[in-house]
Amino acid sequence: MIIMGGGLLTDLYELNMAASYLRHGMTDRATFSLFVRKLPPDRGFLVVAGVADCLDFLTGFGFTGAELDYLERTRRYGRDVLDAFERIRFTGDVWAVPEGRVVFAGEPVLEVTAPIAEAQLVETVLLNHMTFQTSVATKAARCVLAAGGAQLVDFAFRRAQGIDAAMAVARASAIAGFAATSNVEAGRRYGLPVAGTMAHSFIEAFGDEEAAFAAFAADFPTGCTFLVDTYDTPGGVRAAIAVIRRMRLSERIGVRLDSGDLAELSRQTRRMLDDAGLHEVKIFASGGLDEYAIAELVRQGAPIDAYGVGTRMGVSADAPSLDSAYKLVACGERPVMKLSAGKVTAPGAKQVFRGPSGDVVSLRDEPSPPGHRPLLEPVMRAGRRPAAPEPIETMRERCAADIAALPAPARALRDPQPFEVRRSERLAELGNRVSAEIQAAHAGGPPSGLPSV
Repeated sequence: MIIMGGGLLTDLYELNMAASYLRHGMTDRATFSLFVRKLPPDRGFLVVAGVADCLDFLTGFGFTGAELDYLERTRRYGRDVLDAFERIRFTGDVWAVPEGRVVFAGEPVLEVTAPIAEAQLVETVLLNHMTFQTSVATKAARCVLAAGGAQLVDFAFRRAQGIDAAMAVARASAIAGFAATSNVEAGRRYGLPVAGTMAHSFIEAFGDEEAAFAAFAADFPTGCTFLVDTYDTPGGVRAAIAVIRRMRLSERIGVRLDSGDLAELSRQTRRMLDDAGLHEVKIFASGGLDEYAIAELVRQGAPIDAYGVGTRMGVSADAPSLDSAYKLVACGERPVMKLSAGKVTAPGAKQVFRGPSGDVVSLRDEPSPPGHRPLLEPVMRAGRRPAAPEPIETMRERCAADIAALPAPARALRDPQPFEVRRSERLAELGNRVSAEIQAAHAGGPPSGLPSV
């Protein structure tokens, strides 16, 4: 969604730096690289998401009259800076890894080249979109891996950390392979299938399970799923069977288990349905699920056809953030780098090449090594998108193919072994040279050389 303005969607120090750049006539194009320093525990890969929202933000970026009025009232900036802010738009270039693609720590997933004030001002929002959505897409992809072919539905809306987050979760989980979302607005906005069942309150309002099921089936005779655990799960299943038989329901009918021992209850429910001749009725499970719980249910052979996954996926509960960074790597023609302990960066605009033996992080102008393909693509030129946005289905297919191509140890849910990532010789040489130059200019600096990725 494109929103015009957004100049204040940033941290104060970004405004202060941009004001100083402008006052000192610093208009050189600078390149910033956005990457993740290290993978969270139990993550063998990341799934890129959030690029489209970044491009929407950049397309409409600027300062509205109301935003400038606020800055004027703070008396923090002079008229010269406010006039410069009023004129500023994003006019830069963006290279990004396509959404749905698998990446690893140390690889740039997005690079911005623009006049330095522009590139600085957009840092906060770009990090916000990419960090959150990549975290969620990765969590959702792990749920898909665990489910072993069963369908998944996004149930995260009610406990996502804000409405905007809920929209992003629905989209990110769809990229990762979720079949549907309960979020109706996300369905409208992104063209996603919408799915839903009923709440326990519906059963309680009628006071009788069979009456509640019959009323619901009369209103929605195709595609209804009965929630059977409000009082007693076997009794709920019997009530559902009675209604299905009496009303001769047959099209997209299911029962939902939302509590208790889901493995045992699903086996008991499947036997009851099969004994009634209702082999086509599906079993849907929900209730505090994540990839670990789903994998355990699959391990136990639970006959569950679909899962509703909410809170733990929607907030990426076990890894709710990424150690992401947006760092200056070139200023004009000058490659730059940071030498802070534990946070050394690599200089220069980059490309990532993927091959059968691992990924190679290279300088942007390096040729592709034999048998490798580039991951970063130009997605914005001079502040404009060169192509129409991709459909989510294309991103979903890309995600599925990338994950399927990973070695099994990288896909493991616990103690995974990520794909190897190394730096090209030219990038390593540039890093060593720039590091040495910086240290020569700053006596007593850290030892030279770059750590391995």
